[in-house]
Amino acid sequence: MTLAFKPAAACRFDAISLGEVMLRFDPGELRIHTARSLRVFEGGGEYNVARGLRRCFGLRTAIVTALADNPVGRLVEDLMLQGGVDLRFVQWREFDGVGREVRNGLNFVERGFGPRGALGCSDRGHTAVSQLEPGQIDWNAVFEGGVRCLHTGGVFAALSDTTALVAREAMQSAQRHGTRVSYDLNFRDSLWRGAGGDARAQTVNRSLVAHADVLLGNEHDFAAALGYAVDARGHRELLRSVAADYPQLSTIALRTGRNASAKTWGASVYHEGELYEASQAETPILDRIGGGDAFASGFLYGFLNGSGPAWALECALAHRVLAMSTPGDTSMATLSDVLRVMNGVGARVER
Repeated sequence: MTLAFKPAAACRFDAISLGEVMLRFDPGELRIHTARSLRVFEGGGEYNVARGLRRCFGLRTAIVTALADNPVGRLVEDLMLQGGVDLRFVQWREFDGVGREVRNGLNFVERGFGPRGALGCSDRGHTAVSQLEPGQIDWNAVFEGGVRCLHTGGVFAALSDTTALVAREAMQSAQRHGTRVSYDLNFRDSLWRGAGGDARAQTVNRSLVAHADVLLGNEHDFAAALGYAVDARGHRELLRSVAADYPQLSTIALRTGRNASAKTWGASVYHEGELYEASQAETPILDRIGGGDAFASGFLYGFLNGSGPAWALECALAHRVLAMSTPGDTSMATLSDVLRVMNGVGARVER
């Protein structure tokens, strides 16, 4: 398989993401249970990729999602507008007054430090996007005018039985329209715990990965979401096993890391039969949430701009560490920031 995207000039969008967008509450340096004030951001595993591609890399992106039409939903909309992602495919659901039938997702996140890992406490049951069903989105209209890449993943697929079906519907439609499909495993134990656990997660994710061209994840994602184990043979054998089981995949990226506030970041990529590896020295971080999504957007950018797997891998790692140097799920980095890190330029004062 060759990972060739449609020409940019022939397309309306470079990338479209399908997924949930929540309102994130951040207690800063405090714990969730000791906070007295919280900052808000927007965030979501699939949305963060579209936002990174738009704000950092300057590509044309859109989000397919659903929100309850109330002040919280409109706050999420306002935050997304600042991110520059096209919102024409957002579906608004009538709010019932108290959220018995439909609501917006909330995500309380503390960043972690050293041995204390980051902690997320989500409040996302019965959200508007979790109630999406096949047939409710006009995918022909979404892909009309050309889309180079569709990105979705395991967070959206885990929201409900119907969202997994919507993800498959979207991926199959993308294939019919000649759009490449990127899928991030992004396993979330909290979403699967009451819905069949790892066994159900593996059934769902295996069925969806069969429709992807690009697959991303970390070691835990590949184990919990697909059932693979990283043994003494290491990452190379894992990637080769995944490639053998899913021969339609052109590219498989495996992310690695070590602790909450200082990590040696690395990644391995299996692309069209060749293995590529890269790493960065131990890097202190402020907020690790969204780092994997920043990796994904940097990685996809490398292919969308025609630079190839080795450059894409370095770009992904650079964008990852930069995104984790600022608060919130989403990247505040610029392309010039990314290029400086890729070129080994230190964090000296610029003036």
